[in-house]
Amino acid sequence: MPAVPAPHGHAALNRRQWAALAFSVAVFGATWVAPIWPVDQALHSSLTVLGFAWLVLHARRWPMRDGDFVAICLFIAVHCVAARWLYSNVPYDAWLQWLLGWSPDAAFGWQRNHFDRLIHLLYGLCFTPAVHRSLRQRWPGLGLGAAFAVAVMLVMCTSLVYEWAEWGIALMLSPEAAEAYNGQQGDPWDAHMDMLLATAGALLTWPLLDRSGTAANR
Repeated sequence: MPAVPAPHGHAALNRRQWAALAFSVAVFGATWVAPIWPVDQALHSSLTVLGFAWLVLHARRWPMRDGDFVAICLFIAVHCVAARWLYSNVPYDAWLQWLLGWSPDAAFGWQRNHFDRLIHLLYGLCFTPAVHRSLRQRWPGLGLGAAFAVAVMLVMCTSLVYEWAEWGIALMLSPEAAEAYNGQQGDPWDAHMDMLLATAGALLTWPLLDRSGTAANR
C-alpha cells in the first residue's frame, strides 16, 4: 500500500492549538521553579523537550484535529508534573484532601503512589487517536479497524521501548538512584503494569476515533 506524500508547505497551528501548546509549555516552566531533584527531573524531562519539538513539526506537516493536539498537550503537561516529583512522590493525595476533603489512598487502601500508573494510562488515551488519524492520512487505504490495531501496537511497542530505556539508564545509576528514577516502589511487576495500562488506555479510545472517511490531509 503506497504512502501518501506529506502535503507541500506547512500548515499553521490554529488558536486552540497555540493555546494548548502555551499551556503545556507554561506548566513545563512552572515545574522547573526551584526543582527538588534537578538531575533526575532533567532525565525525565528530556523526552518532554523532544515531545514539544515533534508535536509542532508533525502538526505543521500533517494537520491534526484540535482534540488530538490538545490531548497530547494535556499528556505533556501532566507528565511535567510527574517529572518534577519523579512520579512516585507526586503529592496527589494531599492535594485532593486539601481540595475535596477526600483521600483516594484511604478510600481504596492504596499503599503506593499511583501517579505513574495515571501517566501510562494517559499515554494510551492521549496518543492513540492522533496516531490512528496519522496512519490514515499517510495510508488512506488503511481501514478503520486496521489502523486502530496498528496504533494500539505502536503504543504497546513504544511502551516496551520506554521500559527498556528506563532499565538501561537504571543500570548506570546507584541502587538508590535507580530506585528513585524508576519509581518501582518495590513492585517487581511495575513495568508490566505500566505497559498494560498504556494498552488499556489505547483500547478505550475506540469510540473516540475519527470515522469520517480516510482523514487524508484534513
